[in-house]
Amino acid sequence: MRALRLLPLLLAGAALATPLAAQMPAERAAALVAKMTPAEKLQLVHGYWYPTQTPATPDLPAGFVPSAGAIAGIPRLGIPTLYESDASLGVANQIEERKGDTATALPSALATAATFDPALAEAGGAMIGAEARAKRFNVLLAGGVNLTRDPWGGRDFEYMGEDPLLAGTMAGASIAGVQSNHIVSTIKHYALNAQETGRMVLDARLDDAAMHESDLLAFRIAIDRGHPGSVMCAYMRVNGDYSCENKPILTDILKGEWAYPGWVMSDWGAVHSTEKAALAGLDQESGQQLDAKPYFGPALAEAVKAGRVPQARIDDMVTRILTGMIETGLMDHPLPATVQPIDYAAHAEVAQRDAEAAIVLLKNEHGLLPIAKTAKRIVLIGAHADVGVLSGGGSSQVRSVGGVPVEIPLTQGEAASFARITYHASSPLKALQAAAPGAAISYVDGSDPVAAAKAAAGADLAIVFAWQWQSEAQDAETLALPAGQDALIAKVAAANPKTAVVLETGGPVLMPWLSKVPAVIEAWYPGQRGGEAIAAVLTGTVNPSGRLPITFPAAEAQVPRPTAIGLDLLHKRDAAGNPTAPLPMFQVHYPEGANVGYRWYQKTGATPLFPFGHGLSYTGFRYAGLTVQGNEARFTVTNSGHRAGIDVPQVYVEAADGAGVKTYRLAGWSRLALAPGQSQQVSVTLDPRTAATWDGTAKRWNVPTAPLKLAVGHDATDHALSGTVSLKAPEGM
Repeated sequence: MRALRLLPLLLAGAALATPLAAQMPAERAAALVAKMTPAEKLQLVHGYWYPTQTPATPDLPAGFVPSAGAIAGIPRLGIPTLYESDASLGVANQIEERKGDTATALPSALATAATFDPALAEAGGAMIGAEARAKRFNVLLAGGVNLTRDPWGGRDFEYMGEDPLLAGTMAGASIAGVQSNHIVSTIKHYALNAQETGRMVLDARLDDAAMHESDLLAFRIAIDRGHPGSVMCAYMRVNGDYSCENKPILTDILKGEWAYPGWVMSDWGAVHSTEKAALAGLDQESGQQLDAKPYFGPALAEAVKAGRVPQARIDDMVTRILTGMIETGLMDHPLPATVQPIDYAAHAEVAQRDAEAAIVLLKNEHGLLPIAKTAKRIVLIGAHADVGVLSGGGSSQVRSVGGVPVEIPLTQGEAASFARITYHASSPLKALQAAAPGAAISYVDGSDPVAAAKAAAGADLAIVFAWQWQSEAQDAETLALPAGQDALIAKVAAANPKTAVVLETGGPVLMPWLSKVPAVIEAWYPGQRGGEAIAAVLTGTVNPSGRLPITFPAAEAQVPRPTAIGLDLLHKRDAAGNPTAPLPMFQVHYPEGANVGYRWYQKTGATPLFPFGHGLSYTGFRYAGLTVQGNEARFTVTNSGHRAGIDVPQVYVEAADGAGVKTYRLAGWSRLALAPGQSQQVSVTLDPRTAATWDGTAKRWNVPTAPLKLAVGHDATDHALSGTVSLKAPEGM
């Protein structure tokens, strides 16, 4: 049988012969609903897990594939079963029964955001969607777009950074890639999933305007671009109500202001009521096995019978579910009858291209990198760089092709019940040995700093691999590198002034040793080809082009909240010897409002360690000739160095928020490859919403009519070119 390839699928252009297929998706969905019995309608609004977890469930669909869950279909109406899998970074496969299964693991979503390349994000999504389809899944719990409000967030690595335009654009592209396989992608976690500590009980507090101008804007941009079939509501409360029973965000904004036609599904364990959730806008209780009870099962049937939930609301739920299935092509392109072969070699190339483009060269004094041909003795130190690269933990974890050379069970912490520290089998040591065959390259594990320093002292180049593991369900308690790595790096750098540091982290970390180390690269969690990607950048085979999608603070005190709110409650509970007790509800306020990330640093005047958008190259780029016409900025980019390279010029517009605080905000960017000495004119279309304020009374954006300052730069603090722009709001904005 021919192996599955990336897009386009052969089915993509298949014509639909039935008259029903010619109808608009919502009309077609409504026609199907009219033919359904009350029991069939209720069948579609709640789901199941796999049999070993719910042995008493009698009506699991035939051929059910163990993973996140399933929604039983209605064969007589041609409605297929929905088979769901976690999928942020690949088709996740943590289930015990599927431990022999593997999938292609992309770099972390934060790494993909660092590419500033929507085409790469879409290719990654298409790859994941193709593997999901081959494995017989048709709903992927993907599309993470929550803004990074705190650099210690446990799931920051699953999201697309701190800027709404970047995050929305990149997530939307990934969603579009997934759904090009005629399967559904969600977008999640709607709408303020900014921390993991107390995620089941916290109440996130943010006013309507600030939410529209930040987190909601990211979701809106991603939905406009990717058209996800489903939106997944989050665990926490938002302004007093749980996300999955929150009428303002589900019905008034998502389905009202945005006219979103698809369905709202719950996160697993995020439902707390029947009537309130149904009437607020939740359409499907997707992970009822983790809820206190099946709220959308018999309890919903009784509420409908008693008239507490109108039948019209049930019909709307089912219509929206079917609309999402029809719009994505899921209804008309059935899953294969059996699991299909996958071209893992081709898909690994997708992962490696993503990882290479994501690596950020943070510092490179005296041209230490790329590795000089005169460096004949190179020592790699730490982070299991002899066998693999680090992966983030939680439901996004992918058991990747090639196996798991290192797996460390957790013995404590909120993620201990389901997460583990794992490495993908992509050895930086072996990759670097292959890329630099003329050098003698060795490895020491770094557990003994004295021995590591001794090995470094005798080398032409020392490369310390440093790690920071992050996971769903728990936040980092500090931005310092764990396990004494700061001292290790300082000792190695003292022994050898030619020391480079490679960071494998879920987000920003502090670098007290930075002044002593001439070169630093951020590799993030680089996926199953991370070792090869790191070696390509270190040797110069690939010129680094990644840009930071998140600010790196110089100190924890610079960020709005220097630690996770609720950690004190967690520590108090654990100290009392009752680690499984639920935390009490607590509030998290966001004084930064819409000024998330780099805009907070502008507002407070703080100087970060590395700013949003920062990233160096082995060549140089200069900008000239800025002109502005309408919502378009034009300028010329020149490669002023001696190597071919890729640049990411960024355009920022200065505007005031509702409180009158002015900040420069990313309004557009470009990504282009240039040969040495080559110049190219760039045209960047600016999104006026990035400079607008939200009018909650009129339910519309107010775009300033006066000219606004505009800057073109290499990062959020760089104003290489300056000008003004009078933004025009498009019709209907």
